[in-house]
Amino acid sequence: MDKLNFVKDGAVNLPPGFRFQPTDEEIVFQYLARRVTSSPLPASVIPDIENIFNYDPWTLPGDVEEDKYFFSKREDKYRNGNRSNRASASGYWKATGLDKHITFPTRRNIKQPIMGMRKTLVFYRGKHPHSSRSNWIMHEYRLLQSLNNQNCMKQMGDWVLCHIFSKNDDAMAGSLCYDESSYCTSSSTSFCMGSSVMADQQGSSYESDHEETSTAYNM
Repeated sequence: MDKLNFVKDGAVNLPPGFRFQPTDEEIVFQYLARRVTSSPLPASVIPDIENIFNYDPWTLPGDVEEDKYFFSKREDKYRNGNRSNRASASGYWKATGLDKHITFPTRRNIKQPIMGMRKTLVFYRGKHPHSSRSNWIMHEYRLLQSLNNQNCMKQMGDWVLCHIFSKNDDAMAGSLCYDESSYCTSSSTSFCMGSSVMADQQGSSYESDHEETSTAYNM
C-alpha cells in the first residue's frame, strides 16, 4: 500500500512521467464519495488540508505551476448559516458561472441517491469593492444525497474536494463560459432538482443509507 501513497509533507510527489488528471466523475465517485464514506481510496494522491479558503492559492503546498487537488472541510461564514467562508489573508474566492451536476455514468435511467456538484470560483485580490480578479481558478466538488421528497438534494458530509489551477488571460476568458443547460444552485446546502435531472427509478446501484453507501464504494 505504501507504493500507492504519493503524498508527502502536504504535497503530491508522483513518479516521473505520471500525471493526475481525473475526470469530474472520477473525482466525485472514486475519490470524494470514498472520502465522505471513509472507504479506501484508489491511491493516496490528494492531501487533506484544514479549511483551504484560509490560504492564498499561491501559498498552497506543491508546484505553483501545476494543478493541485485537496480534500478540505467547509467552514460556515456565519455560525447558524450555510454560506461558506471563502476569505483568505490576501483576498477571497468568488463563485462564477453555473454549478454543474455530475451523475454516475450508467447505461440505464436510474434515480441516483447521490450525485456530485461542481462549483467554479475565481480568486480576487484585495477586499471588495476594490478587489481585482486574478488568474486563479477553483473547482469545488460537493457530494449530494437525495431526500425523500420532491427530488431535493442535501450536501452529504462536510468534506469537499478542491481542484486549483492558474490560467493565462486568454484561457481564463474561455474557462468562464458555461453551457446554459447546467443547473445553478443557491448557497444553501439543500438543492431541489427539476424532474429532468432525476429519472424514474428502475433500480439502484447505491443505497441512500450512509452505511450501505459506504459499502458500495468499498471496492
